[in-house]
Amino acid sequence: MNKTNLLRILLVAVVYLLASGISYKVLSSVSVPGVSSPIAAPKVEDNGKLSFDQNLPKTQPCPLNGAKYSKQQEQWWQKHRPLGVMIENHAESRPQSGLSSADVVYEAVAEGGITRFLAVFYCQDAGQIAPVRSARTYFIDFLSEYGNSPLYAHVGGANQSGPANAIGQLADYGWRLYNDLDQFSNIPFPIFRRDEDRLDRPVATEHTMSSTTLQLWDYAAKNRKLGYEDEDGVSWDEEFVEYSFKDEESKGVKKTIHVEFWRADNNYFVDWAYDPATNAYARNNGGKPQLDKNNNKQLVAKNLVILFMQESRANDGYENNVHLLYKTKGTGKAAIFMDGEDIAGTWKKDSRTGRTIVRDSSGKEIEFNRGLIWFHIVPAQTGIAKVQ
Repeated sequence: MNKTNLLRILLVAVVYLLASGISYKVLSSVSVPGVSSPIAAPKVEDNGKLSFDQNLPKTQPCPLNGAKYSKQQEQWWQKHRPLGVMIENHAESRPQSGLSSADVVYEAVAEGGITRFLAVFYCQDAGQIAPVRSARTYFIDFLSEYGNSPLYAHVGGANQSGPANAIGQLADYGWRLYNDLDQFSNIPFPIFRRDEDRLDRPVATEHTMSSTTLQLWDYAAKNRKLGYEDEDGVSWDEEFVEYSFKDEESKGVKKTIHVEFWRADNNYFVDWAYDPATNAYARNNGGKPQLDKNNNKQLVAKNLVILFMQESRANDGYENNVHLLYKTKGTGKAAIFMDGEDIAGTWKKDSRTGRTIVRDSSGKEIEFNRGLIWFHIVPAQTGIAKVQ
């Protein structure tokens, strides 16, 4: 073969390779109708928390609070089910970890005027959640609204025979050793662990129990066969009732919503400062901004709902009669704060598993803003919720 022919062959080969490469690049960037491109998995940060691509379009609404996230994030949350975690609010336990990543929060007095949170996680990964505390019967009533067998993480609970016997009720409802994730009885270390160094000061042991949302979801999937579906193929949301959501619209001026559960201790008075620029309410507790230690950011909610419920003592023989009851089923008054507006309304809950429906004074069901919904369960007899 002479040199001229050899050069021609080499030139043809080079042109072919270049053309093939360009064609591949062009075709790989073109979406073919009916064929979906694979969605990348979220990355795991150094602290163990998931990181989602914030540049992706946020088009997918969270079923719990309507907030919109990417398809990448939706693909992730559709592999598990709602997780309710008992997080305490004793003044010594602050700042808590993980609350800013909850989709919905319920707050009520646990005992002695000290409030406690039921934080419900589904569409966001909180990373660390702490400090985890014990179960109460009325929180179980609210978590029961979240479809088929929601996960419930706690450290023991009220177990005195009587109407406040949360542990006994979990057994009666068929939750124990199934969707009940109780550190006291059935969840091994290190899924729950004592984190003595979480805060930069020494605290009592009861303020140190910690876990992560990923560990709890992973344990439930592997050991209880409870992912998005159960082992019989029933999805958690088969009978779940979603709230209605709307596009937010700032209508108010700067103001503060003041909430008192009990009047004995101002460490547990709550003030939500409304900012029309962000159309959100920033939380102060005991006169100080309440932060999430995971990100050092102040807790912020888009919707505040005050449920005025009858409070009573359990009278179950427990020491100092500290166990409380709230009449979670039935009807009562409500106050709703969103968009800078103050809305008088009512609540209704027909059964333990029935959805708590909130309506305005005309009887129309409330359409919430997309974002965190914070429910306060306030004693109807003495509780306060007012604009300052």
